[in-house]
This record gives sequence, structure tokens and C-alpha cells, in this order.
Amino acid sequence: MKIICVGRNYSSHIKELANEKPIAPVLFLKPDTSILQKNHPFYIPHFSSNIDYEAEVLIRINRIGKHIQAKFSHRYYEEITLGVDFTARIVQNQLKSNGLPWEKSKSFDGSALIGEWFQKNEFENINALSFNLKVNNRVVQYGNTSEMLWKIDDLISYISQYFTLKIGDIIFTGTPAGVGPISENDVLVGHIEDRQAFSVKIK
Repeated sequence: MKIICVGRNYSSHIKELANEKPIAPVLFLKPDTSILQKNHPFYIPHFSSNIDYEAEVLIRINRIGKHIQAKFSHRYYEEITLGVDFTARIVQNQLKSNGLPWEKSKSFDGSALIGEWFQKNEFENINALSFNLKVNNRVVQYGNTSEMLWKIDDLISYISQYFTLKIGDIIFTGTPAGVGPISENDVLVGHIEDRQAFSVKIK
């Protein structure tokens, strides 16, 4: 199982971090050790206290595919949820400034929070899903999949040109504006439409 993450898929987030708008999806990977175990708190890592939350819609692949046409992408997933891509921002900025890969800032242990999975057919329109992240009961991120630069089916098609997708693979589809730092004792709660996907405490 692999975790494939998409960066810079919302214009609002690109602007807030002063990044350049990409001409194609930006991809990076997380290992399975990055998955935060269910019902476990997130522990701020020893190597950096500057950790940002990035709430994202996730999909889970349900069949093997390679070179998938976008018109067939809907066949390759049945479940969606909300998750968090925890990011060591200062570490990431240092790596980027030196032209180095992001993995140390994005793929460390526990950096991938995965919410409860829901059947996609429970939602009216996958391409117009609203979602939000609350920190200590205050909404800090709000997004809608209609704002994606590349929609879910297009992402599946694009990713499959480079990586064979296998059953159980998870795709993080990008984060909207509003990313920010976490602190010890914060409580993060994520909703996709009217459904709570996760609640996690920071330690």
C-alpha cells in the first residue's frame, strides 16, 4: 500500500504560500509508516515544533490500474474521507530552498491522518463536496472539491501514468487555503459535508 499526495491543487493555497501555479499535478509519496494509527493522538515530532495542518479529501483505490483514462477513473474508488497531511513547514522551506525533496517534512511517522471512510455514493456530487477542519472548535479551513485545479478522476488518470495503482492505495487530493500551525493540546476535528471524519488531539 502506498500513499500518493497531490500538492498545489487549490489556487487559494498556492497564493497563501506564495508558490507558483503548476502546469501539472505536483506529486509526492508517504510511506505506510506515516499513517497515524486510529484513536491515537498526534505527537509533535522531536525534530521540529513547527508543524502545520493541511486538511484534504482522500480516496482509496479498489482495483489495480495503469494508464487509466479519466472517463474510467470513477471505477477505481468507492470510498472517500477527510484527512490531514501534517507538514514540518520550516523543514520543508529549507529543503525547497536547496532544491531538495520534501520527504523529511511530509513523510515522517504519523504525518498522515486518515479519517473514517464513507461510500462515495452517499454523497450527491463528488466534484462539489464541502469540507472543513476545526481547531479547538474554530473553523480554520473550509474547502470544496469544485475548487480543485485537477478533479479526482483527472488525478487518478494522471497518477496512473507514473505509478501502478493497487488495491488499498490512498490519494491525498490537496489542501485549500487556511493551513496553519498546531500546538500541544489542540483538538482537530474534520468534517466532510455533514459527517465527522476524525477527531484527534495534539500532544
